[in-house]
Amino acid sequence: MSVVLQRVTLYLRMIRFSHSIFALPFAFTAAVIAASGIPGFGMIFWIAVAMVGARSGAMGLNRIIDSRIDAENPRTAGREIPRGVIRAGEAWIFVVLSFGVMVLAASRLNPLCLKLSPVAIAILFLYSYTKRFTWFAHFVLGLSISAAPLGAWIAVRGTFQGEIVPLAAVVVFWLAGFDVLYALQDMEFDRSHGLHSIPQRFGIRWSLRLARLFHACSFLLLLFNGYLFRLGAVYWAGMFVVAGLFLYEHALVRENDLSRLDMAFFNMNGYISVAVFLFTLLAYVA
Repeated sequence: MSVVLQRVTLYLRMIRFSHSIFALPFAFTAAVIAASGIPGFGMIFWIAVAMVGARSGAMGLNRIIDSRIDAENPRTAGREIPRGVIRAGEAWIFVVLSFGVMVLAASRLNPLCLKLSPVAIAILFLYSYTKRFTWFAHFVLGLSISAAPLGAWIAVRGTFQGEIVPLAAVVVFWLAGFDVLYALQDMEFDRSHGLHSIPQRFGIRWSLRLARLFHACSFLLLLFNGYLFRLGAVYWAGMFVVAGLFLYEHALVRENDLSRLDMAFFNMNGYISVAVFLFTLLAYVA
């Protein structure tokens, strides 16, 4: 049993399972808005399964495609595939199974979710290659993660409707903003290896400015989302909290001090996504 647990732990580390906290709350946010309240347990369960399957498959795929780059980068050389504790063939099996779980969950939600599942997989596949030719990769990643609210909305409503686009755009700009911060760690490596990112292209100062701009756009879209769905006083009060979290996140990272980058990347963005979900939920049930 200990051997099995060790292998499971390795795979969870490979896909950074704890980072699921980023996108899943936005999926639940969209589901709550689409249902004008709390969806049924079965709906919540299959949305969660689809999200976990999609993210696990995407992370596994990214680790496989980037394994040679990761092996050359001192920051990522200790990852499971470069280190040899997970072989590429094993990782491919994991990816196929993960996407299979996502497709199964989509089939349990509704026919449109099932039909769109290959599109979601294709976008996730595309992202892993974008940093090889464009610094716009941060937005491609945001687009792929925006499938969380889009998919949850379609799961509940059974159809695509334009009202969900602003919330999806929230995720695009939010993700692009904190991915720019994350990419600061690899700025010099990317430059020396011909990889593309906003830090590699524009440097630290402009990267920080652009990350702030992207998060300002994300916050304004959150305000528009509240107006669009008439979410009420509880939601608006929650947006003050979210604004404070955004401000604190950017206060943690300075041009001459990136030592708190991990806290800005993981802790604060986890708090932001959970806060958006909780205050949206309270807007309907409080």
